[in-house]
Amino acid sequence: MKTPRLSRRQRDLLNCAPTGEERVRDRTMRAVISRAGKSHEFVNQQNFDRAVAALVRVIPMPPETAEWFSTDLISPSKWTWKKTVRNPAVLAIGIALVVIAGVLVFQFVARLNDFPGSATARKLLAIAGSTRSVLLDPVNADAGTLSDLFFMKHGLEHYDVPPEFADFRTIGCRVFDDDESRRIAQIWVAEKRMQFFLFPAERDVKTGAVLKFPGWRYVHQENWIGAVTQHNGVCFMAALRGREKDLTPYIPKTKQ
Repeated sequence: MKTPRLSRRQRDLLNCAPTGEERVRDRTMRAVISRAGKSHEFVNQQNFDRAVAALVRVIPMPPETAEWFSTDLISPSKWTWKKTVRNPAVLAIGIALVVIAGVLVFQFVARLNDFPGSATARKLLAIAGSTRSVLLDPVNADAGTLSDLFFMKHGLEHYDVPPEFADFRTIGCRVFDDDESRRIAQIWVAEKRMQFFLFPAERDVKTGAVLKFPGWRYVHQENWIGAVTQHNGVCFMAALRGREKDLTPYIPKTKQ
């Protein structure tokens, strides 16, 4: 009996047919085997497959190969926590999680010290680090006297230097617009090459009211430190290259 005409897919299934029909669970496979019936070619193939399977079962497995399939190899007791921690993949994931957690904590702590105008203050610290004295108009006077110059020449009201810094001798000053078209006054003084900035205070978007904050607040940007206070809707910032301890002596103790 010859094998009946089968499609290519059916022939592929017949080539993969198991040696025992009791193992056939696929409906399509059972249909192909049933159609092939007791054909001479199919019976010979089945007999050959059974003989090969029986031969394979009696071949002894080398001890070193048997260890690969031992249940002890995948036993949970083999994977202690020390071995797991030393795994390079686990170490890489752990380090990445620690770095991410550190960045999130740093950002959270930084936001705790935010105040209305802190974002502008940080931008001005960046400007302070890139400004050269030749960009400013030379002025040799006390910093406290420049409020009249800002008002008469630029129409800026309440751009007053606080009394704590009013007696510092200036090297130069200028007025410029930032990226949000706000008028910024910049003063360079001889004391520790310190720079002062006067800029409009933040306002409520809906009401337009000034968002006030008490005392002095510190901001950091790269290697610069700034101390900011607010008066009459204008923020004043004293900035210098260094750390907070370098600026603290100039800030009134009762207003920190």
